[in-house]
Amino acid sequence: MKTKTIRQVINFKASPNAIYKALMDSKEHAAFTGYSAKISKKVGGKFTASGDYIHGKNLELIPGKKIVQEWYASDWAKGSASKVTFKLTKTKIGTKLVFIHEGVPDKFAKDIASGWKEYYWEPLKEYLN
Repeated sequence: MKTKTIRQVINFKASPNAIYKALMDSKEHAAFTGYSAKISKKVGGKFTASGDYIHGKNLELIPGKKIVQEWYASDWAKGSASKVTFKLTKTKIGTKLVFIHEGVPDKFAKDIASGWKEYYWEPLKEYLN
């Protein structure tokens, strides 16, 4: 199966810790996305987000700095794993988030790329302001 890598850079006026917490805290995640989420805060722990559309497990967690997760979508072929990496860097006005989503099935890449913007980055900016 052909896959693509999505790379996005987003600047926030919030601190790296605030962004990390919003992404990794089940209640905050649900608050900014509008969908239920259950997120383990441990490496190897599992998560679900966007209802049950997204599920996976945490591969690497460095509070305020980095999140790496194995990520699956319910409408992808069974066993189609991808990897998401959120790198957080403090800036003068807040945080630079470098986001990489590897292994996205080709036919879903365009929708997934726009979905990150529409369902994550835009609502997260509003939530943190």
